Formats: sequence, structure tokens, C-alpha cells
Amino acid sequence: MSKWWMIRAGDRNELIPLWLEKGIASIGWARLGDPKRFRSKEQLQRKADEVFAESKPKSRTSWVNQVWRFAHEIKKGDRVITYSKEKREYIVGTVTEEHRYDPAIGHPYYPNLIRVKWENATVPRDSLSDGAKNSLGSTLTVFRVDEWGDEIEQRLHSEPFPKPQPEEGETEEIVEDLVGKALMMIQDKVDKLDPWQMQDLVAGLLQAMGYNVQVSPKGPDGGVDVLAYKDAFGFEKPIIKVQVKHRKSAASAPEIQQLLGANPIDANCLFVSTGGFTSHAEAVAKHNSVKLIDLEELVNLIVHWYENMPSDARALLPLQKMYVPE
Repeated sequence: MSKWWMIRAGDRNELIPLWLEKGIASIGWARLGDPKRFRSKEQLQRKADEVFAESKPKSRTSWVNQVWRFAHEIKKGDRVITYSKEKREYIVGTVTEEHRYDPAIGHPYYPNLIRVKWENATVPRDSLSDGAKNSLGSTLTVFRVDEWGDEIEQRLHSEPFPKPQPEEGETEEIVEDLVGKALMMIQDKVDKLDPWQMQDLVAGLLQAMGYNVQVSPKGPDGGVDVLAYKDAFGFEKPIIKVQVKHRKSAASAPEIQQLLGANPIDANCLFVSTGGFTSHAEAVAKHNSVKLIDLEELVNLIVHWYENMPSDARALLPLQKMYVPE
């Protein structure tokens, strides 16, 4: 069974005319030289760390994986697709010759190439299912798309190209999946903060909500890590006293009681525990109107208020905005 590969035609889609003319597909990272000179991916990684030292380690690793994949895994007979942004269609071809490194063929910035017999027929993006469009929308330069090969082949040879009717809720499921994965990744990042960073992050969240905050210094805190209040002097109520527990184990009922008994006695209570709460702790909190926040709810609040958080708090948890359709 043939493998299916998606290969991006340059940073701005500029390589498509050259690919069709020369019967090739090509990728860059010319500074690495011929990847076939390296006996292992680890050797290629060391070269990438040297020539792309100014780039992020994760980016370098991603580039190495893609170059190695292109040079070693794409075989004669495999199917290749690329995307034309201008026409919003996928161009499909078959590999006729495996990898070679040759800056003289095609574009010198894209010296890693394979020979491809490109077909005249194309596949409009709008003719594909939402699942296929979502997978093919990856920003990687080289990646496998085997699971969509049959659908692409069907659309390629059908005249006219019927637009598939998405299953009910399909788009919503894809968006929900993306959002869920993003929130889980943020939870993982938050979980790696140390207790003092977590305390500062919670303080930054409260500032984003419009509170002034007073963070307890390192050392015994008397049961209160953060005080939050509306006015600059802390006279105006409500005042919120906050305890932050950043650990794997659940917060207990005695810890809730400790927060209730801490000064100021008449303040509202907020307890943040990334390890969650015991059932007894939840019962005590409910009886005494203590607001409990676990890791999941904390991340949801951070995402909602993130743009209003002070820069030092955002620096603890750098996030990038991503838009998805409603």
C-alpha cells in the first residue's frame, strides 16, 4: 500500500510553478548539507544545533525530523500532495525517484528533492471532509496523511467534485478537540511551575480580575499566601484571603479550616489546589462558603483573563492566541 505525504511548496507557496515544470518536490534547510552524509538522525541533530544555534531547540528538532523523513522515508511509488493557496486546491503526484541533494535543480534554497509525476487533475479543498481539511492544515513542511489517501483519490477521479455533507456536529467535535488539547497542554505547563511561581501566577490572575494584591514572602505565611482587595489600601470589602497549594496530593479539610482561621477573619476565602480536594475538604468548604479552585478551573480562568494579566505573570506562562471557528 502506497504511503501518502503532504509537502509544503515553500514558505509562501512560491515553489509550485517550479515543481510542476521540473517534475519535482523539494524542501530546504540547505545549511544542513546533504542529509544522506549523516549515518544517524542524532548526527544530523548535532549539525542542526550547530548551524541553527540561534533557533529554538524544539524548532531545530522538528526541522531535523522533517529532513530525515524526506530523505529516508519517502519511497518510489508513494503518493504526494501539495496545496495551492491561490486556487484553494491540492495537487497530487506520484514519486518516481527518491531523495537526492542537488542545489542546481530547482531552487538553491530548497536542495533536497524527489522526482514526482504530477497529475493534471486537482482536488478542491472544499470537496474534502472537515476531518481531512483539519489534518491537511498542519503547518509542518513534510508529514504523512495516509488516513486521507482514499478520500483524496476518490475526489481526484470524480467529476464533478461533490462537496461532502459533514456529519452532524463534526466541525464542533474538531474544534472541541483542539481546545481540549490546548487546555491540557496549558495544564501541563502550569503543573511544572514551582510553588512560589504558582503563588505569583494566582496573584497575577487576581490582578487581571481588577484586584490589588499582597503576596506573602517566602517562609511561614500563617495560612494565607495572597491577600486581594479592591481599593489601594485594603480598607474596602470584600477582601479575599487566598491559600495556594501546588502539589500532587489533595488539599484536606484541616487546611481549609486553617485558611478560615487565618487573619483577616472576616475576609472571603479562596483555596487553590492543583492536586484537587478531598471529599471532606469539599464538604467543609461548602459549609463555610470557601471557593475552591482546582488545576482545571485555574487554567480555564487564566485563559479567560490572560490578556489582562501583568507581564511578569504572563512571563511565567507564555501563551499564544489561536482562533478557531465558532
